[in-house]
Amino acid sequence: MATLKEKRTCGQRCEDFGHFIWNSDNGTFMGRTPEKWVYISMYYLAFYVVMTALFCLAIWVLMYTLDPYAPDYQDRLTSPGVMAWPDTYGEEDIEITYNTSDKASWMKMSQCLHDFLKPYNDTKQQECGYYNCTKGKYFIQNSFSAPKKTKWVCPFMQSMLGPCSGLDDPTFGYNCTMPCVIIKMNRIINFLPSNHTDQPPYVNCTILDGHENVAKMEYFPPKGVMDLSYFPYYGRLAQPKYVNPLVAVRFSLIGEKHAKVQCRVVADKIGYQSYHEPYEGKVLFYLKALK
Repeated sequence: MATLKEKRTCGQRCEDFGHFIWNSDNGTFMGRTPEKWVYISMYYLAFYVVMTALFCLAIWVLMYTLDPYAPDYQDRLTSPGVMAWPDTYGEEDIEITYNTSDKASWMKMSQCLHDFLKPYNDTKQQECGYYNCTKGKYFIQNSFSAPKKTKWVCPFMQSMLGPCSGLDDPTFGYNCTMPCVIIKMNRIINFLPSNHTDQPPYVNCTILDGHENVAKMEYFPPKGVMDLSYFPYYGRLAQPKYVNPLVAVRFSLIGEKHAKVQCRVVADKIGYQSYHEPYEGKVLFYLKALK
């Protein structure tokens, strides 16, 4: 019968641990001599230096192959999304509801548009040194000829929105039943909306529900055109002063003064029928004036 192992006391265990840390008989520290500790330390030092160098080399090669002005892989839409302002969202859609008798209600809408149009201020646009672009033609730039190694941009001034600019009427029509809605198409780098230079993209709005409540729709700039000179967009680094072209639509509400509206940017290369991308090429909103 095997003899039972003798139970060691706490003091004996501490003594064994201390002996492991420093063994004066063999001159070892934690089981290794100082010489071996030097060798193993040099090995791991060299190992991690090599690993760090390989990692840095991989990052350098990756950054060297990337274009700082455009992403190599774009997971955005193949055609741009479209947004509307005032961007007062309900549970799912944009719901532009206001009360003409309640100043706080319609001031909320007009203030939203004033804030949105701040970058488009005429004075600010003129002071930024924008390029005098040729209307009706794509502004193709193969070099960085603008200051600070950038590319030129075409100005879009607030006054180009006419009665919906907020300059003559700071309420944007929200104190009555002629509200303005501003349509903006999102940016895609190097995107050209059409294969034909004589057909610029334009905004077309359709009343989906409440036809009898909308007497007319007016577009600013005329015909709702987004001039070709604003395309292509070369990215934030190449064009830090770029502003999106806009189209304002003024609605004349009558009757029950509410409607469901879809505004679409029409061009050859702008899709709008994707079920999975509800804002691709179009935007839907509800417009309602209370009293």
